Amino acid sequence: MRSYQNFIGGEWASAASGQTFTNFNPADTREAVAQYPQGGRADALAAIAAAQAAFPGWAAQTSVARGRILSKASQLIEARKSELAELLTREEGKTLAEATGEVQRTADIFRFFGGQSYVLGGQTIPHDLPSQLLYTRREPLGVVALITPWNFPIAIPAWKMAPALLCGNAVVIKPASQAPAITCELAKILVEAGLPKGVLNVVIGSGKEVGGELATNPAVVALSFTGSVGVGSQIYQQLAPRMARAQMEMGGKNPTIVLADADLDLAARLVAIAGFGLTGQACTATSRVIVERSVADALTAKLIEKAKAIVVGNGLKAGVTMGPAVSKPQLEGNLNYVQIAQQEGASLLCGGARLTDGDLAHGYFMQPTVLGNVRPTARIACEEVFGPVVGIIPVDSFDEALAVANSVDVGLSASLVTRDLKKAMLYTERIQAGVVKVNQISTGLALQAPFGGVKKSSTDSFKEQGAGAVEFYSKLKTVYLDYSA
Repeated sequence: MRSYQNFIGGEWASAASGQTFTNFNPADTREAVAQYPQGGRADALAAIAAAQAAFPGWAAQTSVARGRILSKASQLIEARKSELAELLTREEGKTLAEATGEVQRTADIFRFFGGQSYVLGGQTIPHDLPSQLLYTRREPLGVVALITPWNFPIAIPAWKMAPALLCGNAVVIKPASQAPAITCELAKILVEAGLPKGVLNVVIGSGKEVGGELATNPAVVALSFTGSVGVGSQIYQQLAPRMARAQMEMGGKNPTIVLADADLDLAARLVAIAGFGLTGQACTATSRVIVERSVADALTAKLIEKAKAIVVGNGLKAGVTMGPAVSKPQLEGNLNYVQIAQQEGASLLCGGARLTDGDLAHGYFMQPTVLGNVRPTARIACEEVFGPVVGIIPVDSFDEALAVANSVDVGLSASLVTRDLKKAMLYTERIQAGVVKVNQISTGLALQAPFGGVKKSSTDSFKEQGAGAVEFYSKLKTVYLDYSA
């Protein structure tokens, strides 16, 4: 079993309370993965103070100097890819292939923002008078806080951390308690890459205490959060009174629309990957399949076949294609939603049960689940489940499919499967989602492209990822200079 501490001011330290907790492998709860400090407000305050002290020196460095550290970190992540992927799988549960992909993505993120260091800056603007210089400067904000979820425990910290550091901010991050090990390892890598003391601080512990302090402390000038709508809304309200900058990326209820002209084999494959991959534990996972009625039965049969072919088990074992839920409460919540769906009239077509045969009895495993005849207003069609549960909603037309897709109060990712170019283009215009896919899975994001949702999926103010990610973590100063005298 590993042991981690909070990382504050360049030093690893126990929680002020002295309390600890232990995480266990969700695929085999007999295995203790790591012990952690149970941090609280005192630890958050110490981390904020350390970040304040480190900020001036870090902000004074050039963006290129900061970028070199990010680029070096990218190399170190790649060198340790196998080790980091195994640790991620043991603590969070996804398959080793999925974990390896996430670690590689993290290396790519740091490499990308290392490259961005050469173009980070303002712009020169033509003035309407002679002998005048008009330009903008891009400057860091100060101390920024990051609150990250457990489902992508290294990629999401990376895509927040890299642009924050590139812009010259000092960072305090609170990773999710279900899977903080990989964030601690990322901190070690950044130190090895040359990051000065206090520029990055990691506090593990209570969301109420640590997160609450980060959201209300006046020294924290910006906070980026990824998680549930409920928690994100609460944090947003805590930031509002002092007008701190906020970036909230929250849940989704993502549709894949399948039209009658679609390649149904392709559609079934895309839905199976997006709905059951990562155990359905992705904010962009497909959870609603909105399909034209004339092909609903045929698509359903193909999707059930795909679901039954999935091999559920410990993600470290060869041949396993879907791991466990991250925790017992998550598993119980998934199964509870399946029961609620049936009570509201849906048909259980495939799966829906916990798996307990052999070694599976020691983990939080469930069958990939397909529900049929789901009503658009049913809870299973409106509320995020965050598990391998897909509901099929038959409709009579493309227009009805769009109306159903847009009927929920979130709008993160949405996919369409069709051969009709006109409908594909109309869909991109009319769908209410921040990420729009055509003949592709609803999951999966290009790190060089902006990411964010609409409606209650996001504050919809600043995008994450891509070159535009620096907008949240920096401010522009406009300079007027008269050299005519």
